[in-house]
Amino acid sequence: MGKGIDSLKLKKRSEKLAFMEVKIGSTSSYCRLEGFTTQAFNANASEYNRQYVDEDTERTDVKGYSESINYNFDQYIGHPALSEIVKITENELTGTDAVRNILTVDMTSNTSNGQYEATLRAYAIVPSSNGDSTDCMTYSGDFKSRGAKRAVKVTMDADFENATIVGGSAVASQSAGNVEVKK
Repeated sequence: MGKGIDSLKLKKRSEKLAFMEVKIGSTSSYCRLEGFTTQAFNANASEYNRQYVDEDTERTDVKGYSESINYNFDQYIGHPALSEIVKITENELTGTDAVRNILTVDMTSNTSNGQYEATLRAYAIVPSSNGDSTDCMTYSGDFKSRGAKRAVKVTMDADFENATIVGGSAVASQSAGNVEVKK
């Protein structure tokens, strides 16, 4: 009973790293999201439910998704990605000014050529609250999907702080080329 998993490795939450696009002038880079106490992925599936007259049970189909990532973080002064979220929150930015691309890297998917599987998606940053702790300045909210998720491959440096998207387009819904992911 349950012996099949005894020899398997349990995947740790820390093996799924996230990087957010940070725009500096006319360039952008991806910065690892650090200092987060919560990054919970919610599928937010849309359902089609119905019961046919000749059946005793209801049928359900999934017709779509609207992924969101619930976040909470401790603010570290000078951290580019955290500063970006704080700027969006405190300046009450709206529309595309509050949209950033997030790259999520599965660190357990390392292949023999040093590439990792990742997803890239544009998210609207939807702030919720801040300052609800006396320990440090905290922020919370949701990253809400704003388009389709794309599968990409990335390479990582020795410290897992920097990554490069291998080929294909770097922005979730725009331009082509390689993008360096930096802390």
